[in-house]
Amino acid sequence: MSNSERIARIRAALLDRFTDADILIEDESHLHAGHAGAASGHGHFRLRIVSASFAGLAPIARHRAVYAALGELMKTDIHALSIDAQPPA
Repeated sequence: MSNSERIARIRAALLDRFTDADILIEDESHLHAGHAGAASGHGHFRLRIVSASFAGLAPIARHRAVYAALGELMKTDIHALSIDAQPPA
């Protein structure tokens, strides 16, 4: 599976949980060539997600909500994920 297909799967999983979200996903896998995670074929991604669902939540709770939304993708498609999760300004 290509990383563009992984990004589409990640976006779909996030929008399923955070229907109002503004999402930006960047593939940073090329920065990790030779890294153990790169050998597995799983990607390295940077995520910026803005959703009203994050209002009133501490940063760790936002991250947990993102991980919960991604579920199995964290095991099958994602090796590393940098998360910036914010409520709307």
